[in-house]
Amino acid sequence: MTEPSETTAAPSPRTTALMLATLGVVYGDIGTSPLYAVRECFAGPHGYPPSPDNVLSVLSLIFWALVIVITLKYLAFVMRADNHGEGGILALMALVAGSGRRRKVDRRVLVMLGLFGAALLYGDGMITPAISVLSAVEGLQVATPVFQLYVIPITIGILVGLFAVQRTGTAAVGAVFGPITLVWFATIAALGLAAVARQPSVLAALAPSHAVAFFERHTLAGAQVLGAVFLVVTGGEALYADMGHFGARPIRLTWFSLVLPALVCNYFGQGALLLADPAAVDNPFYRLVPGWALYPLVGLATAATVIASQAVISGTFSLTRQAVQLGYCPRVKIQHTSTEEIGQIYVPLVNWVLMVATIGLVLGFRTSSNLAAAYGVAVSTTMVITTVLAYVVARELWQWPLAAALALSAAFITIDLAFFGANLLKITHGGWFPLVVAGAVYALLSTWKRGRQIVASRLRASTLPLDKFLEQMREAKPARVAGTGVFMSASAEGVPASLVHHLKFNRALHERLVLLTIDIEERPHVPRGERVTIEPLEGGITRLVGHYGFMDTPNVMEIVGRAEAQGLKVDVTDATFYLGREIVVASPRPGMARWREHLFVLMLRNAHGAVDFFRIPSDRVVELGVKIEL
Repeated sequence: MTEPSETTAAPSPRTTALMLATLGVVYGDIGTSPLYAVRECFAGPHGYPPSPDNVLSVLSLIFWALVIVITLKYLAFVMRADNHGEGGILALMALVAGSGRRRKVDRRVLVMLGLFGAALLYGDGMITPAISVLSAVEGLQVATPVFQLYVIPITIGILVGLFAVQRTGTAAVGAVFGPITLVWFATIAALGLAAVARQPSVLAALAPSHAVAFFERHTLAGAQVLGAVFLVVTGGEALYADMGHFGARPIRLTWFSLVLPALVCNYFGQGALLLADPAAVDNPFYRLVPGWALYPLVGLATAATVIASQAVISGTFSLTRQAVQLGYCPRVKIQHTSTEEIGQIYVPLVNWVLMVATIGLVLGFRTSSNLAAAYGVAVSTTMVITTVLAYVVARELWQWPLAAALALSAAFITIDLAFFGANLLKITHGGWFPLVVAGAVYALLSTWKRGRQIVASRLRASTLPLDKFLEQMREAKPARVAGTGVFMSASAEGVPASLVHHLKFNRALHERLVLLTIDIEERPHVPRGERVTIEPLEGGITRLVGHYGFMDTPNVMEIVGRAEAQGLKVDVTDATFYLGREIVVASPRPGMARWREHLFVLMLRNAHGAVDFFRIPSDRVVELGVKIEL
């Protein structure tokens, strides 16, 4: 799947720096799974007694899950499906949606699947910080039961601090993410190797026959343990989502050179400990260390889980921006926390909702074991959807033969469905939570998208063809005043209603008129040299289109400035910007269910203003109201 030179060539200094950065951002989630994954396989709701046969079988399942799901599926297959270098389920969904080879109804179903997969990640973004930080702090209980009463308050305090510092950005903290996580992986590898050296018979679990034997002993009931085994691969989606930040090669090199060996060493070390002392099943990770090293390890684990949580939170911010740009989410306030890195953003609304939900989960579930019972449902569902979408890409964009694409995708989805089925058993134990969150988010995203489509169709109906507007101008003979009037238009065709109303009521127009449309394309980034297209029209009118990707941030002043540099006569310092303020009301007209119409109206009223979102100077804006019935 990958070129041999990609993994065998010595990494350059830049690649090495990127590899270090991937440790905290990409591998933070999957790297902290040893804190609870093995424990849940034996002490969780569907755990099995830590007998020698069961220990070897579970370790074999863990090892081959890492190899098949992470190495083969994500690193070798899914990461090939990049949308101009960007990954993640929304980028994949946009890739599929942009393919014109399938019937419209098929694309609609695939887009709905991708959208639901994205909605599931919000539930994951709430559970991951809760389970990660809580599992780290619970190490204090291993030292002494005295800390039992303080685990939850300490966890909440750490989480409050984590969410509180989001507004300052991750640039300063991010500089130490990689080194701390490097120490974390080196530490868990050393702890595991020491235990394996004392019990080398545990290496027999590398043979897949032990995994097969587990199901032979326990029949179909043995599939229940897959819900706990799945915890070792829950960070798989992060590999794909963060591909655009670091590139595929650094992510792959880091996995093979450090992350996979460290994880295997630690998981097998915990297994070796259970072979020697089954009573350590209460917390095999922390039981690996001598008493003197327990408190430093708790501190290191807490730092690692905070980093993992930070990566998930930042990913949720990025996911929200993508949803806004693709038209699935209302405009929200987005703050850029770095002048150098465009990807570093802060979304206040999402941040505080995540904080409240995460603290609520800690208070409601109380222990990481209880949270583990709810964890995995969202990610396993997303993984199934990712496989389906990747199959479509392989067939339609890569032009793979049907047999090859179907065989590989069938193998992956069989494993995905096995994990998915095992995680369904968690629904009554708390797995309902991410599904409820995903259902609510999906309802919001799909309602907004459909509502915007209806509004756009109503606006198109009120848009006047250019020739008819020019005819009205000739009849009205409006006074032309000095300066430039920039009229925002949702469509790059015709004349917006705001300009028609302006002519009708004011009977005066600016000397120069610019019809400005912002076009969000189904690719992550648009090169700066391709940001602007200019089309001179009649009557002193110019059509100006600003092109942005779904991971770019639109900036009206940047568009006008670039147009001016390309010869368009616009006095930026004296231009007036005209925006249509849509006054939307629910109606009996065909379109959406009434409850969705009311929901859309509520979302529209609370959407972030276009002036701030598009970075237009507020003292140069005139808003013209337009009433629209859904």
